[in-house]
Order: sequence, then C-alpha cells, then structure tokens
Amino acid sequence: MHGDATSDIVTLEQQARSALTRGDLGRASAAAKALVMADKSRPEGFFLMGLVAAEAGQFANAVPLMQAAVERGPVAEHLAQFARILSLLHREGEAADVARKALALAPDDALTLDTIGCVLTRVGDHEGALGPFQSAVAAEPDNLEFRYNLGAASGFTGRLEQAQAQYEAILAADPGNARAHYALAILSRQTADENHVPRLKSALASASAPDDALRIRYALAKEMEDIGKAEAFTHLAAANAEHKRTLGYTFAQDAAIFDAIETLFTDRADTLAAGLGQADKAPIFVVGMPRTGTTLVDRIISSHREVGSAGELQCMPLAAKRLSGTRSRTVIDPETVMASAAIDPAQLGAAYLELASHHRPQETPRFTDKLPANFLYVGHIARALPNARIVCLRRNPLDTLWSNYKNLFASQSAFYAYSYDLMDTARYYARFDRLMALWERLFPGRILQLSYEGLVADQEGETRRLIAHCGLDWDEACLNFHQNTAAVATPSAAQVRRPINAEGIGKWRNHAAAMEPVRKWFAAQGIATE
Repeated sequence: MHGDATSDIVTLEQQARSALTRGDLGRASAAAKALVMADKSRPEGFFLMGLVAAEAGQFANAVPLMQAAVERGPVAEHLAQFARILSLLHREGEAADVARKALALAPDDALTLDTIGCVLTRVGDHEGALGPFQSAVAAEPDNLEFRYNLGAASGFTGRLEQAQAQYEAILAADPGNARAHYALAILSRQTADENHVPRLKSALASASAPDDALRIRYALAKEMEDIGKAEAFTHLAAANAEHKRTLGYTFAQDAAIFDAIETLFTDRADTLAAGLGQADKAPIFVVGMPRTGTTLVDRIISSHREVGSAGELQCMPLAAKRLSGTRSRTVIDPETVMASAAIDPAQLGAAYLELASHHRPQETPRFTDKLPANFLYVGHIARALPNARIVCLRRNPLDTLWSNYKNLFASQSAFYAYSYDLMDTARYYARFDRLMALWERLFPGRILQLSYEGLVADQEGETRRLIAHCGLDWDEACLNFHQNTAAVATPSAAQVRRPINAEGIGKWRNHAAAMEPVRKWFAAQGIATE
C-alpha cells in the first residue's frame, strides 16, 4: 500500500477513535465507514463500526461487524471488545471463549486487559479475572476503575487483604469514592476498635451526588451495626427513602407479578403447554427471599464432591423471557408470566440448560443455581426440569425484613426494588410466603423448606436432610463449608468463610421500635414472627 494511503487510513482511525471518545457517534461512524471503504481487508474499520453500534445500544448490530473485524486478523483489543458485547447479549459461552482468545495474545494495554477481566467476571470466572485485572493495574496504577475491579475480584476469591489494599489505594487518591467506601465496609466485620465510621461520616458530609450519599450511608449503617450502634437505622432510613423515590417504585408492581403467577398456575392451569420437560437431574436450585441463608446453603451443597456452584444465574428468567416472546424490557412482568403458559416444558428446560452450561463447573456432574428470585419460577422449574432438586430457605420474617432493608442490592435490579421500604418488604414477604404455599400444594415433595434457624441449631442433622433431599450420598465436607475455596460474588462472601454461627439471629431486635409497625402488620396477617 502506498504511503499516502496508509497515512489516510491512520488519520481516519484516529478521527473515529477521537469522535468515539467525545461521544460524537455520527462523526465516528462516518470515519469508520470511510476506513472500511479505503481498505476492506483491514479489521480496524469494521471494529470501530462495531464499537459505534455498541455505543448506540445496538448490540445485535455490532456482532457481525465485530465478527468481520476478528476474521481479518486476531487483535487482542478487538477480541476483548467483541467479548464484552457478547456478554451484554447474555451469550456468555461465546463471550468467555473470545475473552480467553484475547488474553492468549498477551495484550499489554490496560483497557483491553481490564475489559477481559470484566467479561470473565460476568461469566463467573473470578479466579480467571484476577490475572488481567492485576496486569491492568500494573500498566495504569492511577486508574481507579481498574483498581476497583481488582479489589472486587480479590474479595470474591477470598483475598481480603489484597482487596482492602486496592480500596484503600482508591480512597487515598479519591477520599470521596463511594463505591470503595461501601466495598470496604462489607468486606469484613468491623469492631469498636477498628472501623471506618469517622472517615465515612466525613465522606458523607462531602458527598454531593445522590448515588454517592446512598452508598456511603449504607456503608455507615453496616459498620454501625457491626459495632452495635442504633444510629445504623437512621442512615438506612434516609438512604432507602431517597432511593425509593428515585426508583419510582410502588408495591403494586410486584403484586401484579405475584397475581399473574398465581392466576396462571391455578385459574388458568389448563392453558399450560403439555410436555414432560428435560430429564437432566444436574441442577439444584437454592431459592428464597434474599439474605436468608441462600449463599450459606449453596456453599454447603457445593462443598460436596459431586457438586459445583454456578452462582446466581439469570438463566431461568432469561429462558422464560426469550421463549415467551414478549417485547417488554423487563425480564418478568404480568404479560411475560401469562405468555409463558405456551412454552413447551422440554424447550424451556433445554434453553435453561444451554444457558447454564456456560457458567456451571465442568468438573462435577451436579451444580447449584442460587438465584433467590427463582422462587418466582418454581412452577416453571418443576415442569421444565422434573428431576431438578429445589431448596427454599426460610428465615424469621422480621430478621428477613431487616436483612433485606439493610442490604444495597444491585440498585437497578427489578427483583429487589421492594427492599427500600420496610412495609413494602413486609408485603413482599407475605406474597412470597403465600406463593411458596401454592408451590407446596401443586408440587408436593419437590421443595425442601429449610429453616435458617434450624440449620444453625442443628448443623449436622439439617445438613444431612439437605444433602439427602438433593439426591446425594453423604459427604463430610458439607459440614466444613467454610473451607470451600470457590469464589463468592454476593454480600455474604465474608460470612460464609467462617464456621456456622448464630450471630445473625434476632438482629431485628436491635431496632425493635422501628420494626414494631411491620411486626404488628405480620401479626394481623397471621404470620408468626417468634
């Protein structure tokens, strides 16, 4: 190629990248298209057109463009961004394969390394993500986003000191960094002698963005509860009230979903598609209200020699959503629930197993899926996977409420929007309780209702009952779940690395006065709280 032509191509690529950085998608697209027309054998133009499509939210359109780029020569940056787009489309298996191909090319630029780490994190490979995150931080130590990602991966994999070091480095450079404050607070249990309360109060006083104040208040509340300060509730109440206003949530949104599920499986059960489902017995579903011991039970089961943990999979919600054919943007809503009646159980089971195959450990014949919200899908699971085992965690209603209220879930998740108001959470618990009673009537014997308090009181007896329900032979390792070295990507990461204990039982009593209205409401509903 002549020198001038090469120079023109370099200029067009620079123009496209510069426009992308500025957010000027029109100019970026024009430069990228010109790059393709200048030389269709080169990958850069197709790659940049794919990035423009992705930035515009047109991920499906970005895929063939990225494919065209990687077909024209393996470039680590191109593969990493292609993997990111595939993961955003929930094509996790392909995303993981492409990300690992990018890593095999030994990239040295920090953004590509961090992107690879993020993709591996999304597909549940937290150990695999550590290397690229470490390399990204080594290449650009001043990039706080890269440090945060490394800190999170270190925490998920039990490397608490390394995680703490990353978060402290972030706060040294940016004392108001709310994500680092919150991550540090939940990393481990604080004590009266060692905590970050003064620093957090200072950061809260300086916080200007609502999201920052939200996270810092949650961090304060967590640390204050750790050290026995009633002020924890004050910070939670302020944070949650503001966040509920931001979300625009009303309980009617969730009530409509519960109504639709109950209607489908009772009044309109005759509309459910006939079929036998998939015979595969590999999945073990751990469901229930969140923060009730689901991670603990997942660790117990996955300590068994025949079981690996796949984590909190979105596979059943995604499979049901896709096969229902509804066009709404939420994964679950009344329309989708009712449309799911027409899904062939075998097709739903196959779709679930295909999606789960990209996350489940390959070295064990069985795997756990511990998405708590799968309790909404027990009817679908029972029909689509008739040999799958289901365990539902039950915990004292008031401890359940308090544990939900004090936890900052994924802030935009539709599954947990109820948790920012105590009465909304109480109403949600009541509907959960009613739905589980329905599943028990419809599918007797399919679900083990496991008491968290009972498990704490009789660890071996209840663990033996749990393992037997899962169709497994006894394995002594299940009593030593805290020695399980697998990654944990939930707020319970620190707790499940300690032996079983009763510290979480009765915590609501520290805030009994504030909890009294919901206690009385439960009593009026006939829900026992003692």
